[in-house]
Amino acid sequence: MTTRRSEGGSRYVYESFDAATARIEANERVAEERWTGLAYRLGLIEATLERLEKRIWIGVYGVAAFLMAQMAETVIQAAMR
Repeated sequence: MTTRRSEGGSRYVYESFDAATARIEANERVAEERWTGLAYRLGLIEATLERLEKRIWIGVYGVAAFLMAQMAETVIQAAMR
């Protein structure tokens, strides 16, 4: 389908196609901005989850260290008897 204008006819016949194209392009730009925003927010969520994972592992290692210290104290007390 070509949109060449002929000498006759109404100019509004062709301008409706231009408006539709502009509307499609605007929707594509909006969709692209939404994807960019979504990717940014997902990046923030991933960074937050990584920090949370590090904190959880620090807690796990802390509990393990506490239990090892308790076990070492028990072994030392048993050896001194």
